[in-house]
Amino acid sequence: MKKEIFSGAGVAIVTPMYPDGSIHYEKLGQLIDWQIENHTDAIVICGTTGESACMTDQEHIDCIEFAVKHTAGRVPVIAGAGSNDTAYAVQLSKEAKQLGADALLHVTPYYNKTSQKGLIAHFNAIADATDLPIILYNVPSRTGVNIKPETYAQLAKHPNIVAAKEASGNISQVAQIKALCGDDLDLYSGNDDQIVPLLSLGAKGVISVLSNVMPKETHDICALFFEGKVQESAALQLKLLDLINHLFMDVNPIPVKAAMNLMGFDVGECRLPLVSMDDAQIGVLRESMKQAGLLA
Repeated sequence: MKKEIFSGAGVAIVTPMYPDGSIHYEKLGQLIDWQIENHTDAIVICGTTGESACMTDQEHIDCIEFAVKHTAGRVPVIAGAGSNDTAYAVQLSKEAKQLGADALLHVTPYYNKTSQKGLIAHFNAIADATDLPIILYNVPSRTGVNIKPETYAQLAKHPNIVAAKEASGNISQVAQIKALCGDDLDLYSGNDDQIVPLLSLGAKGVISVLSNVMPKETHDICALFFEGKVQESAALQLKLLDLINHLFMDVNPIPVKAAMNLMGFDVGECRLPLVSMDDAQIGVLRESMKQAGLLA
């Protein structure tokens, strides 16, 4: 059996920005501390929610380095290192290893995309280049590429490919992946509205956007399930469903950054081409946050 990276709730952490758009590292450190204090089980740095697509190479490296040093071994740090250029993904994976990351998150190639055969070649090339454990990231709504269950089964044969973040939204596909891969591939929900369903199929937890604003509660959804308190876990998932949905009322991470700003975290705005929501959308989000107990 392969080594487990983490179980529970890993936060796909936002990247806080100053008003001029530069990265606010002091604020990032405060967010990491707050996450760990509230029982987040892993920090995922430079993921989609972290706006990695809008970072320079140096910013990407600097964010990984900062997260590793600031976390200081308290929880695993998983570095987003995916690319639609295999050579660049290999380079970034090697750099993340040197910086001390505990694991890598690799999204499917986007825009130029590839076939299932190409996915196998792409991910195996990355896995051959580093001994860090790799979480594959399947998010067809973003990339236009879906990793098929049979492809997962081939990829799971590699000793360094240990898990998948499944954000296809297709529960039937997730069941088939688990049936084909068994213990050779851990699964994490990539959708906050499907944590409990994926846990019921044997997933190890979630890589979460919701955790940015409700880290303890997201952790608790998983912890309750693992304790056998399935009804309580499901009840908490359903209680937060309205907020979860509103955190995706616009392109991620626009709503979650807006929510964090409403909470007083001052994480700044997203980089272009992402733009702020209008006042009406902010009002809807605010009401949803009130109902979840985040705002008075």
